[in-house]
Amino acid sequence: MDILIPSPGESITEVVVAAWLKPDGAAVEADEEILELESEKATLVVAAPAPGILRVELPAGSTARVGQVAGRIETAAAGDPAPAVAPAPKAAPAPQPAIPASAVVSGTSPAARKLLDERGLDPAQVTGSGKAGRITKADVLAASHAESAEPAQPVAAPAPVAAAPAAPSARSETRSPVSPLRQKLAQRLVAVRTQTAMLTTFNEADLSAVKALRASWRERFRELHSVDLGFMSFFAAAAVRALQEFPTVNSRLEGEELVEPGYVDLGIAVSAPKGLVVPVIRDAQGLGLDGLEAEIARLAGRARENRITIKEMTGGTFTISNGGVFGSLLSTPILNPPQCAILGLHAIQDRPVAVNGQVVIRPMMYLALSYDHRLIDGRESVGFLKRIKELVEEPVRLLLKV
Repeated sequence: MDILIPSPGESITEVVVAAWLKPDGAAVEADEEILELESEKATLVVAAPAPGILRVELPAGSTARVGQVAGRIETAAAGDPAPAVAPAPKAAPAPQPAIPASAVVSGTSPAARKLLDERGLDPAQVTGSGKAGRITKADVLAASHAESAEPAQPVAAPAPVAAAPAAPSARSETRSPVSPLRQKLAQRLVAVRTQTAMLTTFNEADLSAVKALRASWRERFRELHSVDLGFMSFFAAAAVRALQEFPTVNSRLEGEELVEPGYVDLGIAVSAPKGLVVPVIRDAQGLGLDGLEAEIARLAGRARENRITIKEMTGGTFTISNGGVFGSLLSTPILNPPQCAILGLHAIQDRPVAVNGQVVIRPMMYLALSYDHRLIDGRESVGFLKRIKELVEEPVRLLLKV
């Protein structure tokens, strides 16, 4: 049974075989995850279509077309015994006669044959690790390395000499292909800079009230809703409220039309192993703190496990990015097109501030709103960010809807 490359999403025609989760020749069960693919937008995991023995066709690192055969599952026909895994290694077989050089050359891949000529190696002296003793490029490289490591001729043991000075530290470099996900992200970031009039406005918020509320109700909240009460849900709820009051911040530009959705599909930027992804909370305007926390935890978990789907990252109307989890004190978030605004959160830091004429220490956070000045004016952007500040500094406003 063929294992076909599925389509990760609309307009995607090629993927990279990121990793086989089971080795060639392994016994697999139906629906067991066996293959990880990487596209320009997300990582996709492929499950075995049937039980049997896995036969890998496309090695890790290969670029494959949608619909191409990546491998096969050897299944048992009706009435036949189920395929078994490879038997345990037996005792070493008796020595076999050497393979003639002509046979080795004929069983050599084109790439390996070319490398043999370049290195001046005798094919008869290279051990082939491929099927039926076929010599691979890796075999030639290994043989070449072994030859260069051997001395030109045997010599007698030298007399003791003074130790040579230590060699200078190596200045090494590594090269690896840029993943499709990273390539696409780079293209989008450059496009934002050249195709929008991006501007950023800043404010700061005192999180004393949010911290006190979490300290008082965190355990009870977890008992009732089976989810932790974090900081992000307060900002998500505040963003939803502010977007309803400043709908232009929730808009997008399509041609010569301004589109203002009557709903909030809230994107939460997450740093995943393969790069930055933005899963979307659908209809966030209908969720309370518990619903927002549950969706944030679910989507972030899927993103970090590389299980997020294209559908789960499509169609957001506004995004929140939290650089504070990495210690960022202040930054300028970049727009997530076609959205026209993004809210950046930063690290919470105890700082001296003036309150009622007195200098006090408060947990402060800098807030940043980047926006497309083609659609949003200063009045909307500053007013929106000020509203976020008010709602998180007095979170009771979120409950009373004032």
